[in-house]
Amino acid sequence: MAKIIIKKELCKSCSLCISVCPKKILVLDDELNKLGFLPVKVINEKECIGCQMCALMCPEACIEIYQDE
Repeated sequence: MAKIIIKKELCKSCSLCISVCPKKILVLDDELNKLGFLPVKVINEKECIGCQMCALMCPEACIEIYQDE
């Protein structure tokens, strides 16, 4: 399992991370961030395979993935 850290204050709701996640565990949150966007959130972190596609695709670099050892 991987640890996902999302810097919600930087997210601009582009949804690129959502579109590339092979496990479909990312969705837009219901609450706006300080920029006025709906940031992405993880709905089931246990399903994350740590592929880092979301982090690589994010133009704002607001997603970090850490592998459990």
